[in-house]
Amino acid sequence: MAKQTADGSYDGSQIQVLEGLEPVRKRPGMYIGSTGYDGVHHLIKEIADNSVDEAIAGFASRVDIRILDDGGITITDDGRGIPVDKHPKTGLSTLETVLTILHAGGKFGGGGYKVSSGLHGVGSSVVNALSTKLVAEVVQKGELYRIEFAQGATTVPLKKVGKTDRPDGTQVTFYPDPAIFKETVEFDYKWVVNYLRHQAYLTKGIYTSVVDERTDERAAFYFEGGIQSYVKHLNIGKDVLSDAPFYVEKQVEDSMVEVAVQYNDTYIETVKPFANNVLTPDGGTHIIGFRSALTRVINDYARKSGLLKEKEDNLTGDDIREGLTAIILVKLPDPQFEGQTKNKLGNPEVRRYVEQVMNEYFAYYLDENPAIAKKIVNKSLLAARARKAARAARDNVIRKGALDGLNLPGKLADCSSRTPADSELYIVEGDSAGGSAKSGRDSKTQAILPLRGKVLNVERARLDRMLANNELVSLIKALGVGIGEQFDISGLRYHRIIIMTDADVDGSHISTLLLTFLFRYMREVVDAGHVFLAKPPLYSFNKGQKKTYVYDEIKKEEMLDQLIAERKEKGVQMDPSEDRNKQAGITLSRFKGLGEMDADQLWETTMNPENRVLVQVKVEDAEAADAIFTKLMGDDVSLRKNFIQTRAKDADLEELDV
Repeated sequence: MAKQTADGSYDGSQIQVLEGLEPVRKRPGMYIGSTGYDGVHHLIKEIADNSVDEAIAGFASRVDIRILDDGGITITDDGRGIPVDKHPKTGLSTLETVLTILHAGGKFGGGGYKVSSGLHGVGSSVVNALSTKLVAEVVQKGELYRIEFAQGATTVPLKKVGKTDRPDGTQVTFYPDPAIFKETVEFDYKWVVNYLRHQAYLTKGIYTSVVDERTDERAAFYFEGGIQSYVKHLNIGKDVLSDAPFYVEKQVEDSMVEVAVQYNDTYIETVKPFANNVLTPDGGTHIIGFRSALTRVINDYARKSGLLKEKEDNLTGDDIREGLTAIILVKLPDPQFEGQTKNKLGNPEVRRYVEQVMNEYFAYYLDENPAIAKKIVNKSLLAARARKAARAARDNVIRKGALDGLNLPGKLADCSSRTPADSELYIVEGDSAGGSAKSGRDSKTQAILPLRGKVLNVERARLDRMLANNELVSLIKALGVGIGEQFDISGLRYHRIIIMTDADVDGSHISTLLLTFLFRYMREVVDAGHVFLAKPPLYSFNKGQKKTYVYDEIKKEEMLDQLIAERKEKGVQMDPSEDRNKQAGITLSRFKGLGEMDADQLWETTMNPENRVLVQVKVEDAEAADAIFTKLMGDDVSLRKNFIQTRAKDADLEELDV
C-alpha cells in the first residue's frame, strides 16, 4: 500500500512490500474466499484435499479427521508423507517449504501428482498463515518428524522425533486464528461429515472417518462402488428404472473418464460433474460432452429399435434428461478451471474424451439391456409428448412485457414501482388475509398476490399438469421470469418474494408447497437470495396503551419472566395461584391466523420493513435439499412416515395447535 508524504512526493520508499505469507494475513479473502464460516471450513478442505490427492494417486488408503476439544483439528493420511529432505531451491526442508512458501507443492511441474484437486497449490501455506498454531508430523520408514508454526512463522524447527509404529503418512493439526476469523473459529461436525462422505464416493476404495472430541460423535465412510454408490444414494426414495446404474471407467490418453447413470421415475434432472474431485456446479466441457453423447446415443437406439418412428422428430436433450441421475468424474493432469472458485471446467479436450467414452460404452449398455433401454426411451417419449402439450399452455403463461403489467393475473394487486430492486411481492394465504394485506400495504413498493387453498405439489407433477393449476399460473405470470425452456431470471419483477402464511400446520404446508415449486422450477431465483418467509407474530402483549408483539414461545416466556421479575423488584404483591399473564400485569392475546388481523395490525407486525421479521431462504446444500423435498413431497409414504416419527419428540404441540 502506498502512502503520500506531507510534501506530496511519491517514491519507492513508500511502496509496502509484503513478504512470505504476509499477503495472506493482509488479504485472507483473496485466498480462501471469506473469513466467516465458509472460510474456516475451507481451511480443512485445503489440508484434507492434499490427503485425498495421495489417495487418488494410489499412495493412500484412508483420511482421518479429529475435531479436538481445544478448538483445533487434526487431519491424517497414510500416504507417502510430505518429503523432509532439503529442498534444492529454498535450502529449507521440503516440508517447511510447502508450509511457508506460496505456490510451493507437488502439484506444479507434474512430478508429484499426475492428478490433483488443488489448482494453485497454495493450500497448506495459506492454512499455516491463518492459524495461531500449526503442527505438522510426517512418518517415513518408521521415523517420525515434527515441525511447529505460529501464524506462518516457524516456532519449533523440523526435527526427527524418533521411531514410531504409526504408518507412513502426514498429520497436520491447526488452530484457526480468531484475529482473522472474527465470526467463528468453531468447526461444524456436519460439514466435515458431508465433505468426507463426498470424498469417499468420489475416490473408490478410500476409507474416511471423523471423530468429534467435543461430543464424541463419529462417522466413517467406505464405498467400494465409488460414484455408482453415489448415484444410488441420490436416488434413495425414488423408483428407479434399473436396479444397478450404468457405469464406465476408461483411460483416454492421459486422463480418466468415469461416469455413472441411473434413471428414476421423477421429472427432475440431477447431474453432478466433477473434475479431479472438485464439484463444478456451472458445468464445463465434461458435461457438454456427456449431454451431447447421451442425446445422440438414445436417439440412435430409439430409431434403430423402432421406438421412435421415422416421421417423428428426434428427442430433445431435455426430454432425454428427465429423471436422469448421473455423476461425471474426470481426472486430468492439468485442469483449467474458470476462476478461483473452480465452478466450471474449461479444458476443450475433455469434451472429446467424455463423448468418446459415452458414445461407445452407453451404446453397448443399451444394446445389452433392451428392457432398461425401452424404459428409458419410453420415459423420454412421454416427456416429449408432455413438452408439446405444455408448450401451448406455457405460451399463455409467459409474460410478454418486462414491467408494463401486460397479461398480469387479475387477483394481483401490483405495486406502482417499476424498479425490481425496490419492489416486493407478498404471496398471501387466502382472500381474507389478502384483503387486509392489500389495505395495509405500502402500495408503492409492495404487491399482493392472494392464493386460494393449497397449490399443486409439483414434486409429483409434470410441467403440463402444473400449468393447468390456476394458482401457480398466477404466480408465474406475476413473477415475470417465465417457466421451463423460456425461464429468464432477468425478467424478475420483484427482488423480494415473501411467502406470508399462518403460523400453523396448514400455513407451513402451503409454504412448503410453494418452496417446492420455486426450488424445482425457479432455482435461480432462490439461489440469488430473492425468496423470504414472513414470520407473523404468535402473541401480542398489551400493557395499558403499549403493545408488543412476540414471534415464538421461547421469547414469550422470557418476556413474562422479565415482567414478573420487574414487578417483584417494585414490591408488587402477586398471587402465585394466578396465571403468569396476570402476574406479569399484561393481557396476552394469541393470533390464530393472518385473516384475524386487520390491515393496521398486519402492516405493523408483518409488513412494515422497520418491524417485520423475514427469514431468507437459502440452499446451502443442494443435495440435502433435494433429498428432503423427495422425502416430504414425493410418492414414498414410508419415508415421510419415518421422518415424522423420528422427529415427533421435537414438535411443539402448543405451537402446532394440536
